[in-house]
Amino acid sequence: MTYIVNDNCIKCKHTDCVEVCPVDCFYEGENMLVIHPDECIDCGVCEPECPVEAIKPDTEPGLEKWLEINTKYAEIWPNITIKKDAPADAAEYDGMEGKFEKFFSPEPGEGD
Repeated sequence: MTYIVNDNCIKCKHTDCVEVCPVDCFYEGENMLVIHPDECIDCGVCEPECPVEAIKPDTEPGLEKWLEINTKYAEIWPNITIKKDAPADAAEYDGMEGKFEKFFSPEPGEGD
């Protein structure tokens, strides 16, 4: 098992999770984070830190797409280990349907 980041992170991009990760397995895209599944040690400390509940165990049904996305982009986006401010409009996007199709960006973030 590993943890993954799903589409509720898109345009919300809170980074509370990166500070508690003991193995620094978060990677930053332009408007979301992903977890490197081969680096994640399944400790689960990140999951309760996410205020928009975008971190889930990959054992939950229907998350296969997100495991693939996390795997792919963790290989090309920069590592992030330091908490940053969330976007000013993050609350507007929390829980919005169809965020991947509307807003996902394959572009990398800044990282640390």
